[in-house]
Amino acid sequence: MLERLLYIDGAFVPAARGGTLDVQDPACEEVFARAAAATAADVDAAVAAARRAFDHGPWPRLRAAERAALLRQVAAALRAEQEQLARLEQRDNGKPLKEARGDVADAAFCFDYYADMAEQIEAEGEAAVDVGDARFDCRIRREPVGVVGAITPWNFPLLMAAWKVAPALAAGCCVVLKPSELCLLSCTELARYLHEAGLPAGAFNLVTGLGTEAGAPLAEHPGVDKLAFTGSLATGAKVMAAAARESRNVSLELGGKSPLIIFADSDLDKAVQWLQFGVFWNQGQVCSATSRVLVQRPLYAALLARLKAAAEAIRIGPGDAEGVQMGPLVSAAQHAKVLEAIVRARDGGARLVSGGGRPAGLERGHFLQPTVFADVPTDSLIWREEVFGPVVCVNPFDSEAEAIALANDSRYGLAGAVMSADAARCERVARALRAGVVWINCSQPTFTQLPWGGMKASGIGRELGRSGYEAFLELKQITRFDEREDWNWYPADTVPKAPATEPSTT
Repeated sequence: MLERLLYIDGAFVPAARGGTLDVQDPACEEVFARAAAATAADVDAAVAAARRAFDHGPWPRLRAAERAALLRQVAAALRAEQEQLARLEQRDNGKPLKEARGDVADAAFCFDYYADMAEQIEAEGEAAVDVGDARFDCRIRREPVGVVGAITPWNFPLLMAAWKVAPALAAGCCVVLKPSELCLLSCTELARYLHEAGLPAGAFNLVTGLGTEAGAPLAEHPGVDKLAFTGSLATGAKVMAAAARESRNVSLELGGKSPLIIFADSDLDKAVQWLQFGVFWNQGQVCSATSRVLVQRPLYAALLARLKAAAEAIRIGPGDAEGVQMGPLVSAAQHAKVLEAIVRARDGGARLVSGGGRPAGLERGHFLQPTVFADVPTDSLIWREEVFGPVVCVNPFDSEAEAIALANDSRYGLAGAVMSADAARCERVARALRAGVVWINCSQPTFTQLPWGGMKASGIGRELGRSGYEAFLELKQITRFDEREDWNWYPADTVPKAPATEPSTT
């Protein structure tokens, strides 16, 4: 049985109250590890350690090259232990092993990328600004935002942690990371890599525990300067409310209900391949999943037939089994939630084309068939709200304008995609979609170098790219007056003159 501890102030420690969490393999429902269950007392200790490290420790005061060297050691450790870490992630989360390997590789690249970014930004130096008055020297400098509370989800446990921890540390911030209680083991390994690389005590802290017991106290803690959260809209609203009480910096990535528009001139085989990847990858547990599919009417019937056959050919099973393309959902609760959404969709008039239940021969584990609905009422929950499972809704459209209107008719705006052989049409549609990420003739490719985030209810701010680094910096204006110059707050020609005679007192 694996045992995992908290990491606070440079040491691995048990929870103050001694509580633990069971870690379950979602493919067989067996408990194979235990992790410390943090409470508010542990969060207090972690934030205090981060506060000391930021206010008095060496980390924020190191040169960028020194911070970068440590981050590159972490990237090297991730690569050196990629296979072991991927197998741990696969067992904890349920995703296919091939996908877990990719996640580890992407996390390693993220640490290297932000090591380079730290050196690049420091080399740029302070920016001089000409304000049109030669007596003043004005500059803008960047400084780390301070103590960061990072709360990350269970669908990409290590990778989502890297998206926040790597740029925050690169910028000179000190971090308290609270991963999801459903998938936390890879984050405990990340703590080990940072420790072994020689990160100063308190610069990174890990608290594992329930959202109510550890996540909420972190979101509400007055010692945190910035909150960085990825998760559901409902929880994000609570995080934002907690930040508002202290007027703290906050960034939120809250998922979506992303559209994929397929025009009739698209290659059918490629359209179905990208459609499947856009919604069945990681068991559909992807915030940007393009699960609202709009197909131009001449292609509609053929695409549904091809999609049905392709979905039913997907190999489902434990993520470490050879050739498996889809593993189990992360937990019994998530499995039940997705099944409930499927039942509600059928009752609400959506036409079930394929799937909708447990795969044959997989009586144990949180497995679910890839599920395809067609002719879905556009006011139904299945069309409008995130399911976070392998469920796709397909509807027809006739004109480009109709497709854009249907795609944008959502309170979310994280991602969107368009497929067509007409390049000019793709560009028009891409610019018309109200989303932070738009793909043309593909779905879901994600690059560390590009900004990631959404519009509308899909969040605030951006991760990844330069934007993801600058999210952990504050801008400071420094203005200096040339002491050789004269200065009079009231120049002589503006000072009011005394009256010639004393004013009457009567």
